[in-house]
Amino acid sequence: MAIKYDKPLPRIDERSRPWWEAARRHELKVQRCDSCGYLAFPPAPMCPRCRATEPGWLDVSGRGRVWSWTVFHKSYFAGFAEEIPYAVAIVELDEGPRMWTQIVGIDKDQLRMGMPVEVVFDDVTPDVTLVKFRPVAS
Repeated sequence: MAIKYDKPLPRIDERSRPWWEAARRHELKVQRCDSCGYLAFPPAPMCPRCRATEPGWLDVSGRGRVWSWTVFHKSYFAGFAEEIPYAVAIVELDEGPRMWTQIVGIDKDQLRMGMPVEVVFDDVTPDVTLVKFRPVAS
């Protein structure tokens, strides 16, 4: 039986495939330049620091802090209509890179700059696992 998922799904390409495959295994990875060690997200064809074109991948802790967020009061996709208003955040990982995500397990009004968060994985289809974050339990 197919799982019905009404929200947009990512377009997985050759550049991002290692990231999505890691997410399916409930692992969080970022690109790591094999030449200079720079950590980057999202995946790119070359290192933004040294321009090397053979990036590798590094397992990261999955911990970070809320760097910024915005609250959507309009649904641009039907699948989000019942969640209005909802927050989309940028999390700065402890290792440095920042990523767009959703913070779960907390009311949007309780989000705070610098709030410590940890990764959680949402298996939305058999092929796609979304990376989200939740507040770190105190």
